[in-house]
Amino acid sequence: MKPQKVRDMLAETLEDRRLSRTERSAMKRIFEHLDLGEQQFANYRSIAFDLARDVIDAANAPLVLDWLEDAVKLFQQHSGGDAANVSAEAFFSPGDDCPRRIRALLARADQSIDICVFTITDDRVSSAILDAHRRGVKVRIITDDDKSADRGSDADRLGEAGIELRVDRSSYHMHHKFALFDRSLLLTGSYNWTRSAAESNEENFIITGDMRLIEPFSKLFDQLWQKFD
Repeated sequence: MKPQKVRDMLAETLEDRRLSRTERSAMKRIFEHLDLGEQQFANYRSIAFDLARDVIDAANAPLVLDWLEDAVKLFQQHSGGDAANVSAEAFFSPGDDCPRRIRALLARADQSIDICVFTITDDRVSSAILDAHRRGVKVRIITDDDKSADRGSDADRLGEAGIELRVDRSSYHMHHKFALFDRSLLLTGSYNWTRSAAESNEENFIITGDMRLIEPFSKLFDQLWQKFD
C-alpha cells in the first residue's frame, strides 16, 4: 500500500483524536491481505508520528498520544515483531494519571475486557467499563466477595447493568489486580481500581503486549471464572 494512502487513512482517524473500533478493524482487514515487510510498517509508524506532531498541543496531548499509541500497536501487530521486543509501560500512583490510562484501554477494546480486581470503587473507571459494555464489548469481572459488599463498591451497579460478574465466595480474598483487553494487552500490578489508589496510595501497574505474559494470565482468568461459577 502506498504511503500516501496510509497517511490519508490515518489522518481521517485522527480527526476526532481517536482510532475507533470500526477504523481499527478496517485497517486490520487491509493489512491481513497484504504481504508487507517490517520496513514498510516502520515507514507507516513514522507517518503516524509525523501526523501526531502536526496536531499535538497542550490541550489535546493526552488524546493524541493515545491515538498514536493505538496506531503504532496496530502496525506492530502485523509486522511480525519479536516478542522479546514488545513494548511495555509502567505507571505509578500517586502522580501518574492511572485512571486516565485505564479508561483509555477500556475505551479502545474491540471485542473483550476481562477484569480480575480485588475492589472497584473509582466511578471514573466504572463509567468507562459501562461505556464499553454498552457499545457491545464483552465484559467479564471477577472480584472479591467481601469487597464487593463494601460501601462505595461499584460491583452491584456493574452487575445490574448486565455485565457478567463473579465473586469468590470464600473466607479468603480474591486479591488479584489484573485486566486483559482483547486478549492482546495485559494490565497488572498492585493497583486497585479505587480513588485512594489513584490519589493517596503508593501503587503501580504495568501494561504489556507480550504474549508470554498474556497467555498465562488469560488461562488463570478462565480458570477462576469457572471456579467461581
